[in-house]
Amino acid sequence: MRHLADVTALRDAYDIVIIGAGPAGMAAAAEVGGRGLSVLLLDENQGLGGQVHRGVQASPLAAVPPLAAVPAAGRALAAAALAAEVEFLPGATVWHLDAARSLGVSAAGAARMITARRVIIATGALERPMPVPGWTLPGVMSVGAAQTMLKAQALVPAGRTVIAGCGPLVWLYAAQLVAAGSPPALLLETTPRANWRAALPHLPAFLLSPYARKGLALMLRVRRAVRVVSGVAALRIEANHGGLEVTWPGGHAAADHVLLHQGVVPQINLAQAAGCTVAWDAEQACFVPRTDAWGDTDLPGIAIAGDTAGIGGAEAAEAAGRIAALEALRMLGAIDIAARDAAAAPHRAARARWLRGRSFLDALYRPAAAFRVATPDAIACRCEEVTGAALRDAARLGATGPNQAKAFLRCGMGPCQGRLCMLTVVETIAAERGVDCATIAPLRIRPPVKPVTLAEIAAMGSTEAETAAVEGR
Repeated sequence: MRHLADVTALRDAYDIVIIGAGPAGMAAAAEVGGRGLSVLLLDENQGLGGQVHRGVQASPLAAVPPLAAVPAAGRALAAAALAAEVEFLPGATVWHLDAARSLGVSAAGAARMITARRVIIATGALERPMPVPGWTLPGVMSVGAAQTMLKAQALVPAGRTVIAGCGPLVWLYAAQLVAAGSPPALLLETTPRANWRAALPHLPAFLLSPYARKGLALMLRVRRAVRVVSGVAALRIEANHGGLEVTWPGGHAAADHVLLHQGVVPQINLAQAAGCTVAWDAEQACFVPRTDAWGDTDLPGIAIAGDTAGIGGAEAAEAAGRIAALEALRMLGAIDIAARDAAAAPHRAARARWLRGRSFLDALYRPAAAFRVATPDAIACRCEEVTGAALRDAARLGATGPNQAKAFLRCGMGPCQGRLCMLTVVETIAAERGVDCATIAPLRIRPPVKPVTLAEIAAMGSTEAETAAVEGR
């Protein structure tokens, strides 16, 4: 792997550009390197790993025996990516992608346009918002953000920590805090009890999956060390004498930090901006890009791998990255169909093995409807400070989805471009109108997908492609 210093080191065109250096992106890079093609790997972080394997190359947790397994999990994959004949630009933001596979890339305060014959989007997942009253207060953050601090700086929250929400990450992070000697004071489990009925038919498949034993061990470890309150159906957080007060039906607790989580969803803004078709997935309660068995979208030359195409976990994402990479090699003439199929067979088997029982997790940890919509007094769009009440008013006045709500209230027009609020807006409007989310169109994403400075734009050339990207054409 050849590390690039800035965008001036980029070529004008590549055979393959991989966006995201998490499990799927690293696996794709390892698969396509050394095939005689020009390959570029891009990531916003300064190193390999993505969110799951953050800091894998130089993790402070490697020196902490109870947590040394955290960075070790992705070390072999990172080593394979490092050994690949690819170029890597760390700290790079991709703010433009279109159907012609033109990409706008920024790094170190400069930007430029490049093109690719094939693009593999491996941007991974982001946490689903949990818009309860008080979720924007100081001291309140997501479990994923707290875990990032653990992985990157070996930091754990000091004082009384309350974790609230549902999903595997809640139990994983709580177990990591227990191992670090800083167990949370309280875990408020918001999984609806009714979810068990929906999940039970999928239990046999889950028990045969690699996740079953690991998940049960985590839960037992946490329950031995942490007070757990199950079946929490409502939540409110308020500031209280320099700290926080968490209230739920039947209880309340003082806290210094409150960490929220209710699962992860695909990070699809870049795919949407390019024009890839996305559709509502009822099982995962989110929008998911439409892809075929090889990760290809309905746009020629653009594929999606890993959790960006639907949540499946790190191991399934790694297999998906290799599968998408093999198809890219075939499409570019580096291998034929027979070679692609033979090489992909073990990865397809691995993906199926890791996805076994996924329906159980999706059904069990489907967040309660009450936590997927913004209550009237809760913030729905953090960028523009739009409340749940304002969204409901807009729906009653004729806003049928997030695109209309954007015109009414500006939600989705801030720096996040709807990454954080779109699902909340969609579900809140659907609830107010009494319609299925599948009938609501997702937010239209226009470039720049992520913030780019005027100085970067001014320093760019004035080719037709660059002008079109900046103008959003």
